[in-house]
Amino acid sequence: MASQEDEAAIAKLESACKDLKALLQRSADLDRNMEKMDRRFDLIDQSLSLASRRVAPLQSMAMANKALDTRINRAVTPALSLLHSFRLFESLQADIFDLSARLSGEVGPSPNRLRRLLEYVDCVDRLKAAVSSISEEGEPAIQKLQEVVEFLSRTKATDNFRTHRLRETLVTLKALYETEVDAMRFEGLLDEALLQLQDEYEGLLQQLKHENVGEAQEGGDGEFAVLELGSEQEVEVLRRISETLAANDCLDICIDIFVKVRYRRAAKALMRLNPEYLRTYTPEEIDEMEWESLETAITLWIQHFELALKTVLVSEKRLCNQVLGNLVDGLVWPECFVKIADKIMAVFFRFGEGAARSKKEPQKLFKLLDIFDSLEKLKAEFIQIFEGDSGSDICTRFRELEKLLVAASSKVFWEFGLQIEGNSDGLPPPQDGSVPKLVRYAINYLKYLVAETYSVPMSKVLQTEQVWKAGILSKPESEEDLLRDAVSNVMEALQRNVESKRGRYKDKILPHVFAMNTYWYIYMRTRNTELGRLLGEQYMRKQYKVVAEESAYLYQKQAWGSLVRLLEAKADDPSSKARANARMEAFLNGLEEASQKHRSSYAIPDADLREQIKEATVKLVVPAYAESVSACGSALKVGSCPSAESIQELLSQVFDGGDREGDGKKTRRRGGSRGGGSGGGAVDGDGRDFRRSRSDVSDLLI
Repeated sequence: MASQEDEAAIAKLESACKDLKALLQRSADLDRNMEKMDRRFDLIDQSLSLASRRVAPLQSMAMANKALDTRINRAVTPALSLLHSFRLFESLQADIFDLSARLSGEVGPSPNRLRRLLEYVDCVDRLKAAVSSISEEGEPAIQKLQEVVEFLSRTKATDNFRTHRLRETLVTLKALYETEVDAMRFEGLLDEALLQLQDEYEGLLQQLKHENVGEAQEGGDGEFAVLELGSEQEVEVLRRISETLAANDCLDICIDIFVKVRYRRAAKALMRLNPEYLRTYTPEEIDEMEWESLETAITLWIQHFELALKTVLVSEKRLCNQVLGNLVDGLVWPECFVKIADKIMAVFFRFGEGAARSKKEPQKLFKLLDIFDSLEKLKAEFIQIFEGDSGSDICTRFRELEKLLVAASSKVFWEFGLQIEGNSDGLPPPQDGSVPKLVRYAINYLKYLVAETYSVPMSKVLQTEQVWKAGILSKPESEEDLLRDAVSNVMEALQRNVESKRGRYKDKILPHVFAMNTYWYIYMRTRNTELGRLLGEQYMRKQYKVVAEESAYLYQKQAWGSLVRLLEAKADDPSSKARANARMEAFLNGLEEASQKHRSSYAIPDADLREQIKEATVKLVVPAYAESVSACGSALKVGSCPSAESIQELLSQVFDGGDREGDGKKTRRRGGSRGGGSGGGAVDGDGRDFRRSRSDVSDLLI
């Protein structure tokens, strides 16, 4: 068993020894192979080193070529874009020449021509873009080419001769570019196209006219119809041309053309109204005008001012906004509109200012109030039209005109009262005791002033004047109270004037006739009128009716009372024929004298008042006469005493014969004073229309 195990171990050892020998043999073979591989790698390394030394110059040249290729591509790309812009410019040149020729062959703003004009504007815009592109792309393209030439020179990628030629070509190209681009921008086709656009712009603006301005058409609500200037297509063409001109540094030219043409068009439209009166505007020239001419001129001024504002200028403002609204963020068109309107408004303002600064004659008050009232009604719309900083100067002048009118109107009114009171030492009172012309004029003047037409603007004037004097923070009186106080002052001045003239009569009866006629006239002419309602019935009764009645009583006492006292005198001996006949003769003589006085020296123009005085006189005289004749009938001579009916008829003839005005002419209507008339603003038939008399007013006030 032990020997078997040993044999087996020996066999294994032998086998292991064989394996080790085989392994050593293979290791030796592998070592030999590795040595062979090392020798081969050395040979390869030597070959690669040699190849590397030979390939290195080629690699450097490849890198240089790649860098040159990059620079050339960078220069070619902008150059190609520049060439494209030049080709586009040449194409647009042909289009513009063609459109220009077609536009020259067409006349008038036809739809086809307007469409062609829009195409022309579009071509000009594209031409401008092409020129701008050439101008912007030229410098970078030349700069890139210059970089390539410098690279070639630095890297010596080509010979010196070629490099020199490239440098010369680059210098020539740069000089040519600068010259051509400047010509394109300022002297070439673009400049000619812009000049033609300016001509088209001016021509198209000239064709936009204000139609039917002279007809002053109004809508059903009393508003003036605002007419559109031009069609939508015309406005669109004008807007596009404006934007194109502004984009090409022609904004000032565009504005000048627009303002010049539109001002002329607006002024020409207003000239169709024939406003010749506007040529007379200084206060001295206005003072020399006939009153009828001045009144007509002011009426036309009011109409034309409103028409100019609501139609012509509103249309011009709308056109300015439509055409120029997109320029400079909308800052240009308000200035342009104000430039157009300024000269037109200045002509209207200077006439209004001249009227306000002219002589302060009483009859001018109503026309000044007409102007003031029209401005007040237009104020809100005027401020809206000329809103913003651009229109501040025109709005300021508008307010200054209103201030002048307020000052002038108030001065005319207050001076009217002063003239009435200052007339006390003027001409003597009417010789027949009739109503003075001044009183008639003043009453009708005040009636017209407080009528609905003028009471509101006059009250506004008085209130404005009070605010000026008392300050803005003061609390003004109501307009009605102010007007009442102002009118009361004039009425009081008129009353003082009447009382002054009343005291200048030498005859004992005439002062009472004068006061009776005058105060009765004042009361009856203001009764049931706006003037009477403003002053109040109680005031009118106390100041005028009561005084008229008192004067009538004193007239009766002075004119007829002495005759009645003759009849009422008692004789010591009733049967004394001589004394009775003497009293009767004295009565008849006094009656005849009084009758003659009434026929020749006393006048009671008012038919109603005259009838009342006649009835009162008959009641006073005839019963006393009849009673006296009855009491002394036996003592009187037969046939020496007329009957009571004859005395009554005589008195009736005395007063009926007095149906005349102060100048001796008969009145045109009988009983016209009853009720004083119902029309608050009507001028009485025996008064004068102070709106149509000029120098006559001063005659009344001297």
